[in-house]
Amino acid sequence: MHKLVESINTYISLNDSELLLLKNAIEKRTYKKNDVIFTEGKISNEIYFVEKGCVRLFYNVEGNDKTAFFYTEGQFICAGESYTYNIPAIENYQVIEQTEIFVFTKKKSEELLGKAPKLEIIARIATENELITCQKVIASFVTKSAEERYTDLLNTQGELFQRVPQQYIASFLGVSPETLSRIKKRVYKKSRS
Repeated sequence: MHKLVESINTYISLNDSELLLLKNAIEKRTYKKNDVIFTEGKISNEIYFVEKGCVRLFYNVEGNDKTAFFYTEGQFICAGESYTYNIPAIENYQVIEQTEIFVFTKKKSEELLGKAPKLEIIARIATENELITCQKVIASFVTKSAEERYTDLLNTQGELFQRVPQQYIASFLGVSPETLSRIKKRVYKKSRS
């Protein structure tokens, strides 16, 4: 629970009784590589926190998976619109490697808020993170080329290239695996000159 508490502590500090309430309100789940955590069409009633591992957010577009984002240690995941408005979600979440996740159900979260109102921060952090993620993805596709998006990913989350299958990275960048291979070669050549 260390990463979760660390993440919350960047916003508010928790005393021992609040930490105990938090611990009792969450469920730890472990997923195997390629397990799907959540699928489109369902109504989300959970917020997730990645304690260890990597999760891929993807959309099903005409039968094809389109990767939108990767969540790693220390990040909250929430199908925000579905969770907030009780409508079917359009997103899917799949683990890329063995992953440990803390889960906050809506029911447990509401009970937690009744006992420790300042822990409302958890839902706020999760929804803010989703908003920021969406804005970054949109801005990236509007303002940058595939090669610039690749370079940004390499500079900000380079470890993903060791953790995530290349077809998912290509999908995330909006290119084919073959184009990704050509981009890698160009960027490598530029870095050597």
